Amino acid sequence: MPRRALTVCNIPGCPEFTDKGRCEDHRREAEQRRGTARQRGYGTTHTRRFRAAVLARDPQCTLCGQAPSVHADHHPLSRRELAAQGLDPDDPAHGRGLCHSCHSRETAQHQPGGWHA
Repeated sequence: MPRRALTVCNIPGCPEFTDKGRCEDHRREAEQRRGTARQRGYGTTHTRRFRAAVLARDPQCTLCGQAPSVHADHHPLSRRELAAQGLDPDDPAHGRGLCHSCHSRETAQHQPGGWHA
């Protein structure tokens, strides 16, 4: 397997080299700020009510339409935004089914504390 070229960490002022966007220290800091899945509200109710209903409704990825949905993604508002507005973040009406690659791309581009924040 070919190795990826090393680049400087994408956090301004960090001189560390990495084969990913952030150095190991900055990746760890971002994950700590983000919290665990349970701390973010993804517990049993989410799995049984939100995820199951969204994936049943959207068996194909709603973005690419080519791959099976494997992730129930909150859209257009994030789980955090829904809760802040007093809306039920486990209501399947606030979700869409995505394949793994589309979900990864969307998370990288839009989630605060995600891969590119």
